[in-house]
Amino acid sequence: MSRIGKKPVSLPQGVTASVNGQTVTAKGPKGELKFVVNDEVLVKMENNEISVEPRDQTKNARSKWGMSRTQIVNILQGVKDGFEKKLEITGVGYRAALQGKNLQLALGFSHDVVYQTPQGITIAVPKPTEITVSGIDKQQVGQVAAEIREYRGPEPYKGKGVRYADERIVRKEGKKK
Repeated sequence: MSRIGKKPVSLPQGVTASVNGQTVTAKGPKGELKFVVNDEVLVKMENNEISVEPRDQTKNARSKWGMSRTQIVNILQGVKDGFEKKLEITGVGYRAALQGKNLQLALGFSHDVVYQTPQGITIAVPKPTEITVSGIDKQQVGQVAAEIREYRGPEPYKGKGVRYADERIVRKEGKKK
């Protein structure tokens, strides 16, 4: 049994939600998001709480039960507060700058990398070695942060590259004579 799926989702202050068939729509101060729940899961809204339960007790339906509830929680949190990922750049001459809406990265290549910011995502560069990716869709924020990190991931010898702010790099020892 899903322990997380059993808990009903209560609506946060300032957020309105509606369930229309298998579509859950949430509106809040940051914007509006929709999530289409799988057909094997039943979604109901009663007195400001959204409850999720499997239609039958098959393994497939039960596996989608908790995930559906978590997705609903994520869209409610996204339209209320939004999500944010912080990236750090380490390395001599490695830096980031905003060029209009695009992110320009100097990562030791012969050219600068220009990352086009997708719609619904805000990128801020408070310092040349820090990048903040924010938006209302948790999946999209994580995807954009992963794409930026992918240009030059952290290497294990000197720790140079782009890494998440809370990421710990396991360092290796260099050559010995």
